[in-house]
Amino acid sequence: MSHPAPVIAPRKDLAKELKSVLGKDMLAVVHANDEDSIDVKRGAIDAVMIALRDRMAYQQLMEIAGVDYPDRAERFEVVYHLLSVTRNHRLRVRVTANEAIPVPSITGVWPNAGWLEREVFDMYGVLFSGNADLRRILTDYGFEGHPFRKDFPLTGYVEMRYSEEQKRVVYEPVKLAQDFRSFDFMSPWEGADYVLPGDEKAGGTGEAPGRGAPTQQSADKARKDTAPVKAAPPPTPKVTGSPADTGAGAATNKAAAKRSATTAKPRVLRKPKGSDA
Repeated sequence: MSHPAPVIAPRKDLAKELKSVLGKDMLAVVHANDEDSIDVKRGAIDAVMIALRDRMAYQQLMEIAGVDYPDRAERFEVVYHLLSVTRNHRLRVRVTANEAIPVPSITGVWPNAGWLEREVFDMYGVLFSGNADLRRILTDYGFEGHPFRKDFPLTGYVEMRYSEEQKRVVYEPVKLAQDFRSFDFMSPWEGADYVLPGDEKAGGTGEAPGRGAPTQQSADKARKDTAPVKAAPPPTPKVTGSPADTGAGAATNKAAAKRSATTAKPRVLRKPKGSDA
């Protein structure tokens, strides 16, 4: 199978151009799966974004995402997705961080980064210095922990519910009130050993009671009963290839012009009764 046409237009000599524009602030450039990514220094992220916007025509910040690698010294990656509208190209910019070292905010470059940085802070706990409104945005008030971290427990720390006794919302340790249900993972081609609901009425149809697979006789009958029926050809679609099909023509135009001339006459406004004006 041939490779599909790329949605993103390639940029020739992109690595060389990035190196010329960013200099030592760029640590690495990676091209994989028809996508371009660069790693830059955390402290220079705002200057890098200004250079990419003003000198390389990446006009829009589309997204800021986070990635967690618990085994790394700086476990988090903050990933910025940029779009060049004029060149139809996307670029991924990555910096590393941890729980204690903040990442400079880029709200001065793109104001929409404020909400996106709040999402990364809420989900991963990454701090952004310079963000004037760094609050949780997706989780509830008083939420503990950061749900997208790899070490966050699957059931969370606490659960929220409305207490009829206290007449308010309360937080309490997670309790799995519903027992784990048991599932039958037997092959559907073999069927279950027990009688399924409805099978007790299948007597005389050629099916084995309590078994999911039909016999050869019933399978042939079902194949015959469900044979496709040759459909009638669709009707010829209606087209408007001539003025007669649409109702247009010289006579229609003349009548329309006459009505237009009649309705175009100025209307005389009458004074209301009892008015001296």
